Amino acid sequence: MGDILLKINSVIWGAPMIILILGIGIILTVGCRMIQIRRLPLSLKYMVKNEEGGQGDVTSFQALCTALSATIGTGNIVGVATAIVAGGPGALFWLELAGLLGMATKYAEGLLAVKYRTFDDHGKALGGPFYYIENGLGQKWKWLAKMFAFFGAIAGLIGIGTIAQINGITSAAETFFDPEKLNTISLFGNEYSWAVVITGVIVTILVAIVLIGGVQRIARVSEIIVPLMIVIYVSLCLFMIIINITKLPGVIVEIIQSAFGLRAVSGGAMGAMMIAMQKGIARGIFSNESGLGSAPIAAAAAQSKEPVRQGLVSMTGTFIDTLVVCNMTGMAIILTGAWKTGLEGSAVTIFAFSEALPISQTIASLLLMICLAFFAFTTILGWNYYSERCLSYLTGGNTKFSAIFRWVYIFAVFIGPYLTVSAVWTIADIFNGLMAFPNIIALILLSPVVFKETKSYFDRLSAGEIEEFASVSLTDASFDDE
Repeated sequence: MGDILLKINSVIWGAPMIILILGIGIILTVGCRMIQIRRLPLSLKYMVKNEEGGQGDVTSFQALCTALSATIGTGNIVGVATAIVAGGPGALFWLELAGLLGMATKYAEGLLAVKYRTFDDHGKALGGPFYYIENGLGQKWKWLAKMFAFFGAIAGLIGIGTIAQINGITSAAETFFDPEKLNTISLFGNEYSWAVVITGVIVTILVAIVLIGGVQRIARVSEIIVPLMIVIYVSLCLFMIIINITKLPGVIVEIIQSAFGLRAVSGGAMGAMMIAMQKGIARGIFSNESGLGSAPIAAAAAQSKEPVRQGLVSMTGTFIDTLVVCNMTGMAIILTGAWKTGLEGSAVTIFAFSEALPISQTIASLLLMICLAFFAFTTILGWNYYSERCLSYLTGGNTKFSAIFRWVYIFAVFIGPYLTVSAVWTIADIFNGLMAFPNIIALILLSPVVFKETKSYFDRLSAGEIEEFASVSLTDASFDDE
């Protein structure tokens, strides 16, 4: 079964999928005139200044934090290390390129999520790829929307949202508190460390407390935890880079040379370049989720009346996840040469922390455990919201199904530490890829709408028709000669 899953995964996430996701990123980048670079200062302003007068369930910043809670996860620590070990330092270059193009994709997803969302009888926002497929492309495409919702619900319940995340947390706790498994208990016919059992119960209780409160509570918790964990982790990485600043120029040269196979032996340059490209781009796509269609589900709940503005806020999520957090991890690993040690996964990052910082490996392990716990915990919360929204679409908003699903989701978190997870990430990858197909089709077909909305917004902004943004600079407010 494991071999079959790996084969399915390799087909779904083969060259066609990578080309498709990068292709839509290029189309949107060109069509929106490099919006991810030209409008980044404006989008960062919008990120910290919530829009006034918009209808929705949460603030724009809370919607971003909810999306980031699901996006920033163990992949930012473990995934980046895996990509660099397999593809060399050049993988980081291609990872960042995927993030840069992904910003345009995430912008389009956020824009379409707000433009085509609907509201139920209680004023609750309903949006995401299923709604911009149905409302943007028409009823004849509803089958595509249902396909996305089905794959999204399963991905959250049995894959990336529950078992993989809680197992990552409990494994990290066991590694730190009881690496020799000296204190164990017999459960389900196997021996488990008390560190695993206690951590699993505590996390399950915390997850239940948050999830029972609905999207508002998820958003409030994410609004606190997400910025905090990003600041702590990025600060540690920046400190590592600063105290090793003399090595930085050489690292940058090494990344560029490796990215294009310039350091490979004669005849092997193209092969080395292709490996670095494949590993880096694949990890970039998995990390920032641009094109998968998950983030626009959170964006649709934002209190916003301008689709373009929410699109700009949404694209900062990819900027933070990939161009900041993943980049910090990668630079620390390459600076210390941790990728050449023969270690794997989180051990690579732990080595980088202990090598670059004036701390012991024990303290480095503790810091990484805390970061992993924060990242994985918020991913559990974010994916619950995503999968519940998918289920709600499939069941016509039936609240009974949603309530049952929420408890099943909590139960999946509870049993996660005791399940074999060798195939869990493969299953999660498969359903993530299956989610991406209908979403990318919709993005391609609706790209003219994105271009039209973008031009209209910046024309109105430049003309002063949107008074609340009169304070932004002219360089941010103009849309050149359109």
